[in-house]
Amino acid sequence: MENKNNITKFILLGLSQKKEIEILCFLLFLLCYVGILIGNLLVMISISSSQLMKQLINFFLSHLSLADICYTSTVTPKLIADLLAAKKTISYHGCMTQLFTMHFFGRIEVFILTGMAFDLYVTICKSLCYTLIMTRQECGAMIAASGAGGFLPSFGQFLLAIFLHYCGPNEIDHYFCDVYPSLKLACTDTTRIGLLVIANLGLMGLVTSVVLLRFYAVILHTVRSYSVENRSKALSTCSSHITVVVLFISPLFFILIITFLWSSGSVRMGLLVSIPEDRVFSLFYTIIAPMFNPLIYTLRNMEMKNAIKKLWCHITVRKDMN
Repeated sequence: MENKNNITKFILLGLSQKKEIEILCFLLFLLCYVGILIGNLLVMISISSSQLMKQLINFFLSHLSLADICYTSTVTPKLIADLLAAKKTISYHGCMTQLFTMHFFGRIEVFILTGMAFDLYVTICKSLCYTLIMTRQECGAMIAASGAGGFLPSFGQFLLAIFLHYCGPNEIDHYFCDVYPSLKLACTDTTRIGLLVIANLGLMGLVTSVVLLRFYAVILHTVRSYSVENRSKALSTCSSHITVVVLFISPLFFILIITFLWSSGSVRMGLLVSIPEDRVFSLFYTIIAPMFNPLIYTLRNMEMKNAIKKLWCHITVRKDMN
């Protein structure tokens, strides 16, 4: 799409202006990104090459791992490269692409987590009807719906961003291109657009939160009648999923509050001029959550541990044979 703005590139201010901190963050985030790739690829390969793929919760988990890789790859490689760069710049088209893909894959991840919560709900609360409700076709349809549900609102936000006029300044006070830091640079009044962004993000956050809380409440009520052993097993499975959801979604609510304060004029009035905390919270859902997801889902899952061990033994044997 043709850029009709005066700005052809943006300058990202990044996480810190201190070189020592940037070098430390470079080493840390490089290790995190390698861990994200290895961990999630290991989960995907272990599931697809074993009997675990027959379990529908693992079908969701393999897609969650793929979404994690795609999601963090929209931001993390650029962040790592910028930490060693003298000047952190991104082209206008690159910025708009990053803005769209980050929200697209992020929304897909939220919807997949909701699908996994539904699977847990059916497993625990509707166990006799599980095979009728949760079929491979139904799960495939839920993954497809997650893709559509991620694309439509993200594309809407993308259209709002590209039709704004940017004439300067071109410094984005963040380490990646997001909606509300970009709105600050527009030359026109963005109050209404800010409210649309809040409605877009807030509606999805509210609906998914209500749905997730509903599932968890019914699950917790149901397991009260279980035996001690079965209750412990059910709660262990649920706690892993709840931990992943909290790690990923909680920081998003903080960012939503920041967006609301900006749209209401708090930033312009000087009440919220500089908030480095928003970048710290952003690290939770762009890097930390995708890194911990494989660990959280494998540490308490003996079947997953066994599948990974078999995969590792298979790779080791093949190396010895060669």
